[in-house]
Amino acid sequence: MGSMPSSSAVSDASAAPAADARRVHGDRGAYVGGDWVELEDCAELFNIKNGSESRCGGDCRACPRSRSRHTSAKPDGTYDVVIIGAGCIGSAIARELSRTTASVLLLEAADDVTQGATKGNSGIIHAGFDDKPGSVRAKYCWPGNQMFPQLDRELHFGFQRNGSLVVAKSGADVAVLKELLDRGGKNGVRNLRIVEQAELRRMEPAIDPAAIAALFSPDAGTITPYEYTIALAENAVDNGVELRTRRKVVAIRVEEAGGFTIIAKHWEPKAVAARLGGRSVAPSLLGAGAAVGAAALLAQAAGEGKDSDMSGWAAAAAALLFAVALFAWRLGASRFSGWLSYSPSPGTQMGGMVESEQIRARFVVNAAGTSSDAVAAMVGDHSFRIKPRMGEYILLHKDEGPKARHVLFPAPHPYFGKGCLVQSTLWGNLILGPTARDTVKLQPDGSLAADEAVLAEPSDNILGWILSKSRGLVPTFDAGAVIHTFAGARAKNTTGDWVIGPVAGAPGFVNAASIDSPGIAASPAIAVDVVRMLREAGAPVAQPDPLFNPNRAPLITPKDGFKNLKMSKTEPWKVKDPAQNVVCKCERVTEAEVVAACRRSLPIDSTQAIRKRTRAGMGHCQVRTRSAPACPCTCPSSNPPNPRQGDPDNYGCEARVAAIIARETGCPQAEVGRRPFPASSLMRQRIFDERDRERLRTLSDPNREFVLHGAAA
Repeated sequence: MGSMPSSSAVSDASAAPAADARRVHGDRGAYVGGDWVELEDCAELFNIKNGSESRCGGDCRACPRSRSRHTSAKPDGTYDVVIIGAGCIGSAIARELSRTTASVLLLEAADDVTQGATKGNSGIIHAGFDDKPGSVRAKYCWPGNQMFPQLDRELHFGFQRNGSLVVAKSGADVAVLKELLDRGGKNGVRNLRIVEQAELRRMEPAIDPAAIAALFSPDAGTITPYEYTIALAENAVDNGVELRTRRKVVAIRVEEAGGFTIIAKHWEPKAVAARLGGRSVAPSLLGAGAAVGAAALLAQAAGEGKDSDMSGWAAAAAALLFAVALFAWRLGASRFSGWLSYSPSPGTQMGGMVESEQIRARFVVNAAGTSSDAVAAMVGDHSFRIKPRMGEYILLHKDEGPKARHVLFPAPHPYFGKGCLVQSTLWGNLILGPTARDTVKLQPDGSLAADEAVLAEPSDNILGWILSKSRGLVPTFDAGAVIHTFAGARAKNTTGDWVIGPVAGAPGFVNAASIDSPGIAASPAIAVDVVRMLREAGAPVAQPDPLFNPNRAPLITPKDGFKNLKMSKTEPWKVKDPAQNVVCKCERVTEAEVVAACRRSLPIDSTQAIRKRTRAGMGHCQVRTRSAPACPCTCPSSNPPNPRQGDPDNYGCEARVAAIIARETGCPQAEVGRRPFPASSLMRQRIFDERDRERLRTLSDPNREFVLHGAAA
């Protein structure tokens, strides 16, 4: 079973080398365990064989709709542990529990794992030097940080240990660096040191000339947060955990005899609900009943005064068919009824028709993120309330990525956190942000209400704030190279710290709740400790599973440019070898990679799900375009989706991906979920023109002042 590293079990990174800006994950190599692996070594160290995904015996097929292939329920239908929420915290706990023989169910309200705050953040594996000593954050961050190299060697989600720099521009800022250095020491963080201007310039050639020093943490690193979470959830499900998506928990009953009954609303889009709801049989039965009834009437009329056995038989048959049809119609109507609306992240609206499910469990873990206060309240825990804090980000073209070799922070604000950062992502883009805007405010009666001024903030103010602040770290980036913007809502709460531990009055209920930054860094350490809490509470989680496989192969194969790849803009299925057929030109994603994702252990029914797993659609086009022809195979629908607004010169990757999903899952192509727009985008249109680019360049002027409601100046 996993364990948190001791304070002495730390990496030897006191003098990490400067990051190589030319090394981009997946391009002629990959990052494994924090270090770079060359392409020729990836077959052994990255694209491993016999990972947990191979447990299906090599004949894997797509999962059923909104659930994993198997159930982990015990013979009586109950579970040992139910985890509510499949973000990085819930998925890490699920993976840790999958080491044991316990029966575990992971519930997620959205249509896929990692749809909440986990997908909308910078993916930094913080070292933990800035957390308040003695806080819950400080307890878990550094131990979690130290677990990532081994986690990545097992799960292959991509972890780059590129280090972080907190940049000082004044004597007052240097004093802050010294305070952070001291705080880090109290938190057990190793390898911290302050670098002076000359060394800083060598480490970061594009840094603002006004920078005079920086606090260097070589153990900090970068991941892609949704790829990390998908890896955790996949490995957990491969090892026996059951997953159900589109299940929003609406009530929990604490049973007198012990344990819990969870009421979850299973929602599906209207068309899917109609298809799955059982109504399709009823009309044909009603029609058959009517036909037989009509025959009975005719027979009775024709045989009036004669032997009418035939008409009597027909009347009886009609009555039986009608009764069966009515029962089938009622059954179909009762399975999915009503409507549920759900928003897992800013700007994203989901919902559909619902059916109710009752789930019984002896133990429950609350990892529901921004909904964790509502879940806790279901068992009588009103000790905290969530105050969502909005964080917006801007993503730039990969051409801008080399301008930051480390994660760059300004000297932090005393209340609003780490400030607006600049970093190169694992996949080579430059990312700027975030904002920190509190979306609710305390009312005189003690209640929380939406801050309308924050919600109505003009997009230009938000864009200008991020771009102009980022100029203070890296002055030379091209603001016109923006390809995407996105946002996440962080689960801040009224206590000021994370809420982790058992709940008084609800034996067997454990909170892993309201976890914001640096929650991803802390997630593996939190998972280990939550399992300890469950064990001490009596959960059957002490017996190791002898079949547990900690390893997982990645979905993405590193490429050497376009070597051995083929593509056709006008004939998507012309290339017959899926390993060579490119479906996303910008990110060089092949048909084989999309197929592999569809056949893994997590259910997939949207292009967004594939986007997070393979990067198909993550490139600089960032656009939905003209539909690709349906693939010449067994797709239930041969009609491609209607044309959408888009760049006529684009490769059309989303339509290609949708066709593959339909083929692999057997669902109608029209039911494949598509990427929404605008969602949380701050841009006025999906396709940027030169007017948009000039507007962004103007907004990035560092001499302009932007003040955001509910945020730091």
